[in-house]
Amino acid sequence: MQATRGTSLTPDNDADRPTARSRRIVLFAVVAVVGYLIDLTTKIIAVARLEDADPVVVIPHVLHLTFVRNPGAAFGMATGFTIVLTVIALTVCVVVVRMARQLRDPLWAIGLGLLLAGALGNLTDRIFREPSPLRGHVVDFLQFPDWPPNWPVFNVADVMINVAAVIIVLQTVRGVGLDGTRMAKKSGSDPDPA
Repeated sequence: MQATRGTSLTPDNDADRPTARSRRIVLFAVVAVVGYLIDLTTKIIAVARLEDADPVVVIPHVLHLTFVRNPGAAFGMATGFTIVLTVIALTVCVVVVRMARQLRDPLWAIGLGLLLAGALGNLTDRIFREPSPLRGHVVDFLQFPDWPPNWPVFNVADVMINVAAVIIVLQTVRGVGLDGTRMAKKSGSDPDPA
């Protein structure tokens, strides 16, 4: 008997799906843990070596290491709303972990892993750093001094959040869902089953 297009004649096809999902969840977890540890380590080094020190020129006019404790969000926004930013970061972490249960696409797994790592990295600062719990200032130390003008000092968590945003937008524009399936285009006709 002929199987429908795209399906396997073997009964093992359904058994492979949890395995694929498990691999994507493992990928998500590894990216999140490694990213978080890199962010945490770089911040510990920044506090130990850069606090109360002059900026370190890594690449002239391109990259400096400049220590800043940031009470707000990027570009110095929301400096008086540290506790609100803490709640937002916590909410993002919970939502991302809940979404991860649906993962079957590797690019989504990487994107959500990076988002969780970045959110957790900055959330850790807000919970455990001075001046007080839930009002802690985020450690920033990476700076592009000459381009573009007024670019804020940032950290590795911020980089991961931005890379995650690019991946999420890319997958959304491509119409790829968390489970790896392409979303049907709304053209008035039935989607192609292939």
